[in-house]
Amino acid sequence: MTKPVYIFGHKNPDADAICSAIGYAAFKEAIGEKEFRPARCGNSNARIDAILDRFKVPLPTFIGDVTPRLEDVMKTEFWKAGPQSTCAEALQLIDEYDVRSLPVVDEQGKAKGLVSIFDLGEYFTPRVSDPLRMRKVRSTITAIARSLKAETVHLHEPDRFEELFVRIGAMDIRSFGNFAQKEVSPRQSIIVVGDRWDIQEKSMQLGVRLLVVTGNLELDPEMIERAKEKEVSLIVSPYDSATTSWIIRSASFLDSLFETETIQFHREDRVRDVQKRIARKYAPLYMVTDSSDRLLGIFSKTDIFKPPTTKIVLVDHNELSQAVSGAGEVEILEIIDHHRLGNIPTDQPILFINRPVGSTCTIVADRFFKEGLEPSPAIAGVLMAGLISDTLLLSSPTTTPTDKEILERLAKIADVDPQELADSIFTSGSVILNSEPKRVIQMDCKVYEEDGTRFSVSQVEELGFDNFWEHESVLKEALEEYRTSEKLDFSALLVTDINTQNSLLVVSGEEQLISGISYPSVTSGEIFDLKGIVSRKKQLIPYLSKLFADS
Repeated sequence: MTKPVYIFGHKNPDADAICSAIGYAAFKEAIGEKEFRPARCGNSNARIDAILDRFKVPLPTFIGDVTPRLEDVMKTEFWKAGPQSTCAEALQLIDEYDVRSLPVVDEQGKAKGLVSIFDLGEYFTPRVSDPLRMRKVRSTITAIARSLKAETVHLHEPDRFEELFVRIGAMDIRSFGNFAQKEVSPRQSIIVVGDRWDIQEKSMQLGVRLLVVTGNLELDPEMIERAKEKEVSLIVSPYDSATTSWIIRSASFLDSLFETETIQFHREDRVRDVQKRIARKYAPLYMVTDSSDRLLGIFSKTDIFKPPTTKIVLVDHNELSQAVSGAGEVEILEIIDHHRLGNIPTDQPILFINRPVGSTCTIVADRFFKEGLEPSPAIAGVLMAGLISDTLLLSSPTTTPTDKEILERLAKIADVDPQELADSIFTSGSVILNSEPKRVIQMDCKVYEEDGTRFSVSQVEELGFDNFWEHESVLKEALEEYRTSEKLDFSALLVTDINTQNSLLVVSGEEQLISGISYPSVTSGEIFDLKGIVSRKKQLIPYLSKLFADS
């Protein structure tokens, strides 16, 4: 299944940001690129809701952060072993699936540790100085028989976990008896023997734990009866004695062989943080668990240092400060915008469409038309709404002939009168009346940086200034709180009267920055009268940028 590519407008989205994301996803689908989805990284507002309700288009999915996390890179399908899995079973998985390590989990799925090819190699490496260790097996008779694919003739307490020692019965009968009794207890002994009836008989006399007859040899019925009498487990292996001995050792459980001191991570951990933690570590595998230590996934160093798999498209902005959180850590495929150029670096060349028009929706609609396509009536209506909202029905200084032409074409497709749509948009409710002061400041807020000065400009559009003056005090407090919390040098709220095409500018910040504002002050040097100013992008930001550069 193809991973979705999400199309994001800026933080604190306005109608153009939301509508252009919806429209561009529809354009992508129209040209056969169906993995693209509209998304938003901020809350909607009454105006956006009214637009989408009118055209019966759903609000884009909210995704507040695209920072790569372990859940984006971990493998969720993998092979695992249990503490009671045998070395043979682990080796088979390692060989069959060409992996170096296996996670070890208990019956509840909780992560217990890792077993690697190196752990198993160390177990099977001969140690001449400790010959008894070379023959030790920690397992059950059932597991040993299963590993050998043996014929089970008689089993006594086959599922008891115990520590046993393997010996091949190849010596003279007198030597065998003396050696077998001195080395370990007969009840801890596994004797591997071929057609040596005398060794078989002596093993029964000693009461060994397990007698393994090799080569698929036929057993004497009397020997079977002796096994039952002496409570000696008796099985027949299809292999020769040397192979049988090796396979018996491989039937040891992993419980004492795997590494238990492992680093475990959680699915929400940021990839960049994990990269730092494991940069100087050399584990072949790392585990991802939940709060109850249940294993959710695994990853290797190769997985964690691969390029990010998350891909996004940005519309109506091109600055990281305005983009969805984590945008700088994922692959940005395209940018569609109509603002000044920001500072988004990319590792690869991308499609970057930046046009001096009044609305990103204008650019999106034009892409349909240039491909010989038409958006559906609903999408055409949404694009109209974004265009009208951003250009104040073509009255903003940012408006171009292209905006006018595109709006006319969209109106015909949607069968909607632009003036009627504009009236319904701008009367859909006062942002100031319907929102908390904090929300008014953050709803359509953009952060900029100019010559080392970090500043924000929020904008709301109202029918007249009455609602603003009624809430002047609390809005000024909210603006100051926002500036302080975001550690900005300057913050402003542009309140635009759609009817008169004039604005008020509320400011908060360092005195040396505020003192340079040349517009008439309305009250106490914190509110300024900006006659004829309605565009944040084309009128206010250039003015403030020059002001701060000269400060």
